[in-house]
Amino acid sequence: MPERRFELICEIEPPTRPDLTRVRHQIGVMSPVADSFLIPDNHIGRATVSSVAVAHEVQAMGAAGIACLNSRDRNLLGFRRDLLTAAAYGVDRFLFVYGDKPTAGGRTSELTVRAMIEQARDTGEDPAFEGCSPFQVGVTSGLRPLPAWKQQADFVFAQVSYSMENLLRWRDSINTDAPVYAGVMVVASVAMARNLAAAIPDIAIPGDLVTAVEQDRDAGVTAACEQILAIRDSGAFDGVHLVPVSRYRQVAARLEQHL
Repeated sequence: MPERRFELICEIEPPTRPDLTRVRHQIGVMSPVADSFLIPDNHIGRATVSSVAVAHEVQAMGAAGIACLNSRDRNLLGFRRDLLTAAAYGVDRFLFVYGDKPTAGGRTSELTVRAMIEQARDTGEDPAFEGCSPFQVGVTSGLRPLPAWKQQADFVFAQVSYSMENLLRWRDSINTDAPVYAGVMVVASVAMARNLAAAIPDIAIPGDLVTAVEQDRDAGVTAACEQILAIRDSGAFDGVHLVPVSRYRQVAARLEQHL
């Protein structure tokens, strides 16, 4: 089997208003270093422009897009609508997730990520999708054992981690032929570090990194870029899922020198 090329998948900050100017700017800035772009779905529990529509915009700009869809906000009919829309737009790569806790209201869906995968696979035998490219579907995983049904996904995004040791230990523990991408997130501020640690206790942010960011805003950019290069050089992963947050300009400039 030929060796896979190391990929950088950059997450876009999705628009919360009907304006794609910032999305286009992120794509333009990151395109020299990014192989594809992930578009979140109702990011951190807030309504955003459809990830399928933004993925279509990404592709219209000549880049590759992955539309994230969460199971929290849709029922089976709504999910089928999204698949039909994606097929019409030529969007065929998805990341299926449970979804962040909403800022208002609660979970309304009977769907699960596993059910979404099954539905997407079933479109291969559905006359309504005849002539369309088969969907590629990915899943996320914490740094814990990967369930058998997730091992059948087309790709896996690992949880953000600031520890190479933990990432490598987890990668050695799972058995899948699918591409696996390690999560890397830029710590943009001390407040962000505290909020992230409170929202996702599994993510341990080193105290020395928080101190460094407090003293120098670019310290988080430096640490993220060093982590990306360390992951690449380890040979254990097929790429990274990078979350640059608002620091995408600085990250792109730094990575252009090394990738």
